[in-house]
Amino acid sequence: MLPFAKGTNMARWIRRIFFLIIIGAIVGFGVYTKAFRPVHAIGYTVDRNDLVAEVMGTGSIQARVSAVISSKIQGRVVELDVDQGSVVTSGQVIARLDDRDLVRQVEIALANALAKQAGLDRLIADQTRAQVVLGQTQRDLSRIEESFAQGAANESEIDQAKEQVAIAQADVARATAAIAEGRMLLIAAEKTLEYQQARLDDTVISAPFDGLIVRRDRDPGDIIVPGSAIYRLVGLDEIWVSAWVDETAMAKLGPNQPVRIILRSEPDRPYSGRVVRLGRETDSETREFVVDVAIEQLPNHWAIGQRADVYIETNRITDVLVVPMIFLSTADGQLGVYKKVGERAVWTPCVFGAQGREFVEVKSGLEAGYLLVRTADPTGRVGLRDREKVVIP
Repeated sequence: MLPFAKGTNMARWIRRIFFLIIIGAIVGFGVYTKAFRPVHAIGYTVDRNDLVAEVMGTGSIQARVSAVISSKIQGRVVELDVDQGSVVTSGQVIARLDDRDLVRQVEIALANALAKQAGLDRLIADQTRAQVVLGQTQRDLSRIEESFAQGAANESEIDQAKEQVAIAQADVARATAAIAEGRMLLIAAEKTLEYQQARLDDTVISAPFDGLIVRRDRDPGDIIVPGSAIYRLVGLDEIWVSAWVDETAMAKLGPNQPVRIILRSEPDRPYSGRVVRLGRETDSETREFVVDVAIEQLPNHWAIGQRADVYIETNRITDVLVVPMIFLSTADGQLGVYKKVGERAVWTPCVFGAQGREFVEVKSGLEAGYLLVRTADPTGRVGLRDREKVVIP
């Protein structure tokens, strides 16, 4: 055989051996990783604690008492005394409309009412004069009748006296009717004055109750019509979270149950509350109903309509063995956990009881002090195997 052929065969064998060594290293590393290299895990020591069962709902902050402040009359806004975020008291002036035309209308109505009163006073004076004249004619008639009985007067004088009495009676009746008409005209004038005064008063807009201005819809100079919004006012006595809860939880809920409220703006700070009332209508699409929850203490910054999650406490069990639900796993259709025995994760079937938001009661299978483990993979896609070596960093 030629010398260069021997060199070629030797190089080929060296490459084959090198390739087999690489393949063996890869296989060995894989076997080590699967069988011998410990899996990074997270641990939890089993202990006794209180278990709280909760029902969750999502809703928004609302006020029980809320009103849209508007005007009763059409006019131009000349003054806005408060802005959104202002706290107001009942009766406090919060806006004014241009009142110049209405002031003149009130002055005209007042002058008309005064004229009607003066006219009524004149009619009363006329009635008094007519009554005096009637009295005089009646006395004259009596004297003539006495004279006629004594033969000192004739029938013509009696007839003339009776005619004067009749005329005086008619004057009294006419004066009485005029007074009645004058009084009606005065009442109409006074009612007109009251109406114009009320319209003038309507140019001054006041807060109907104590509360907070959460929205301002107008600016000075705007023309408004009756019913158009100027402000939105809410009462601060009862601020609620109106939360939508699945109808399957309806039988577990009732008034005065304690509630944890988590605002989206402060996810790490729960606020206390209580159930105020339960809705009596379920949405036909979502199969949810409204639960109104009162907030015991409002945060420094909040807004009507702000999103919030509520956790309604439906049951509380004290001093029971609990484990986090994230440590539960399933094997052969049975629930259980992995507990750390030496350096390995040992599958342990358990019987669980009441379930809370994050923890579950352990009825059997574990004791306090056991160390549970689960994979450290944040996605949860990588699970443990029975008797797999684990290490807790």
